[in-house]
Amino acid sequence: MLKNNLKYAFLLLLFILLGCAKRGTITGGLKDTIAPVLKMSTPKNFSTNFKGDQIKLIFDENIKLKNLNKQLIISPPMKNEPLILPTTASKIITIKIKDTLQPNTTYSFNFGQSIADNNEGNTFDQFKYVFSTGDYIDSLSLGGTVKSAYDKEVESFVTVMLYEVNNAFEDSIVYKENPRYITSTLDSLKSFRLDNLKAGKYLLVAMKDYNSNNKYNPKTDKIGFSKEFITIPNDTLYELELFKETLPFKTFKPSQASGNRLLLGYEGKVNSAATSPKIALKNNNDILATIITKFPKKDSLQIWYKPIKVDSLNLAVTKDKYEANFNIKIKDQKKDTLNISALQSGNLKFRDRFTLESSTPLIRFDNSKISLTNNAKTTVPFTTEYDEFNQKLYFDFKKEPLENYTVNILPGALTDFFEKSNDSLSYKLTTKSMADYGNLTVTLQNVKQFPVIIELTNEKGDVLASEYTEETTSLDFNLIEPAIYSLRAIYDLNKNKEWDSGNYLEKRQAEEVIYFSKEIDVRANWDVNETFDLSIPYIPEPKKKIEKKN
Repeated sequence: MLKNNLKYAFLLLLFILLGCAKRGTITGGLKDTIAPVLKMSTPKNFSTNFKGDQIKLIFDENIKLKNLNKQLIISPPMKNEPLILPTTASKIITIKIKDTLQPNTTYSFNFGQSIADNNEGNTFDQFKYVFSTGDYIDSLSLGGTVKSAYDKEVESFVTVMLYEVNNAFEDSIVYKENPRYITSTLDSLKSFRLDNLKAGKYLLVAMKDYNSNNKYNPKTDKIGFSKEFITIPNDTLYELELFKETLPFKTFKPSQASGNRLLLGYEGKVNSAATSPKIALKNNNDILATIITKFPKKDSLQIWYKPIKVDSLNLAVTKDKYEANFNIKIKDQKKDTLNISALQSGNLKFRDRFTLESSTPLIRFDNSKISLTNNAKTTVPFTTEYDEFNQKLYFDFKKEPLENYTVNILPGALTDFFEKSNDSLSYKLTTKSMADYGNLTVTLQNVKQFPVIIELTNEKGDVLASEYTEETTSLDFNLIEPAIYSLRAIYDLNKNKEWDSGNYLEKRQAEEVIYFSKEIDVRANWDVNETFDLSIPYIPEPKKKIEKKN
């Protein structure tokens, strides 16, 4: 009996020891979601009569700085950027000012979303350190939104600036001087707010500043501006529209591309023969015969000339008030030859024109050597139109559904600038059923002026179909490809049938663009009717925040 009791006591003791020795699983507790806290700063935030050159910010935990060069906005901007240390995790941020501060001025350091705790990355959003070199902190503010003048969405990190209008003010200030106040729309916001402003008159400007130097460079940057000076205090919410200016026309030194062609690069707007400059190619005093065409997908013109044995040629360019002269050394190079290619192969859409593209400019066409037949070998009437500037030959004919077409071009039908003709060419084309396409009718409401351009675009903004109206408010986009479309309207103020950008120095805004409030789903064999109210502005949907999965 005693032996059994000892046995049970031993087993009980063993279980107790095993229970005490059992290891638990370390869970680490709840995830830290609390942003860093500023414990103190020296000098204190919102100090006045600031005299020093160093600021210390002390936090309750180790923090790190992320994308400081994009996120930090110092207003007014400093000519010499301050040194901000350390670059590694620390509880203390030290700001060493390397600039001479302006008297009686309120300075603001907006860190945006750059301050985050070292472990979990929780951000201390929109932390601002403010001080004044005078007796008080300026406390006025101004707000508004930024949008693109042409695109549906505006880019991130748009800079918004205020320039003080005083006796020294000139419109050219945006090209060469820092603004008095500055802020940014940051990553996902389209709104802006300028704080700690003093009362006065200002020029309000928005800029997509690709060089990050607070200076406007029309070659690279986009700009938006309030046409009239603004006064502060002011409770108006301003809307600034960003656009890329069309540069003044300018040409660069031409180069020889082949034995019968020069390339002339340019800046500015040249999209048709009507807007092309006048060009004279000379051999001494003799003007040579030339044809000017557009180099595909580049800002360059092609100058075609008959081969000539010379050491150099002179090129004179004039457009409006612009004039330039160039001397070009001519070398013996391989000459361009005629080659014809079709832009469409196989399926031909009902809204498209069958198009041939030539490698050299064409000058003569003999339609009697061109035949168009259907599947039953019946001749189909057609007409042609040649776009010399883009070197494209268009064919127009009545297309029937579910039909096969053959285009036969006999030798000698097409002759180019160098008197070279085509060989035999043949192209096969087919059409689909009308039920494979959809139809869209757009009814316009509250049109404040005509003419109006109505465009259907894809997600990238590429124009897939376009209609121009000078009075009609009902527009039909028939036989279009099944797709998701965006719809926009352009008020064509100068009646040139295209959108025109603005100009800062001329105080001219870009032509107004209005987007339809939703995307349009056009499906095969569907008839879609939409009412487009041009008085309702498009409001982009906010970007959805993507949460990282642990």
